[in-house]
Amino acid sequence: MNYLRYVKIIGTMHVSPKSRDEVFRTILKERPHAVAVELDRARFIGMQQKIEMTLSDSLRLGRKGVINYVLAKVEEKLGETFGMAPGEEMKAAIEAARAIGVPLYLIDEDIGLILAKISRAPVREKLLMALESLGVFLPIKAVDIGDPFEEYRWMMLEFRRRYPYLYRVLVEERNEVMARNLMMIVDSLLAGGVQRPKVVAVVGLGHKPGIERILNRGKTEPVTFIF
Repeated sequence: MNYLRYVKIIGTMHVSPKSRDEVFRTILKERPHAVAVELDRARFIGMQQKIEMTLSDSLRLGRKGVINYVLAKVEEKLGETFGMAPGEEMKAAIEAARAIGVPLYLIDEDIGLILAKISRAPVREKLLMALESLGVFLPIKAVDIGDPFEEYRWMMLEFRRRYPYLYRVLVEERNEVMARNLMMIVDSLLAGGVQRPKVVAVVGLGHKPGIERILNRGKTEPVTFIF
């Protein structure tokens, strides 16, 4: 079955005010039967409670905590560049789902599993990311193309070239997880008697093409359940 006919993917830049506004307007306009976001339970709770990990916190959690801290700092840097804190578009999706009274689904892979995979990254990639996060150099920073979305796509291509293992873990494998969870949402709506279910999914721009390809072919490998 072609699941893409039932799912509208909004590809966002996690640090773009334009994405935040687009998400809210689109959900109110589409009035879907369900809204899905690129979050897992831990990140959803952290966002709601505004939990922010400090360096000392990350050190107490060991290697996984340090990796999480480094990734958060990279996102903060991007947020400064584009004038918005990471996650605002996800908050907009949550607010819009509540406004129209439809279920909200958390479709991303568990952050603990993601961090465990990252900890097994090749030494070269971990060292390069550490240097970039410390501002020693930042080869994946945005270039002045003029269109922020084009700049973001360029950054994704650079990330894939420089970090093939991390790209697979952070993008391709999560595409499979999120696509499968979206299929489960559609199947649940159909089983509940909804003849033409409509789901709006809010994910990072880099995930949009991959998830759409999987939904279009209508199958994926067993990965995880909706959190």
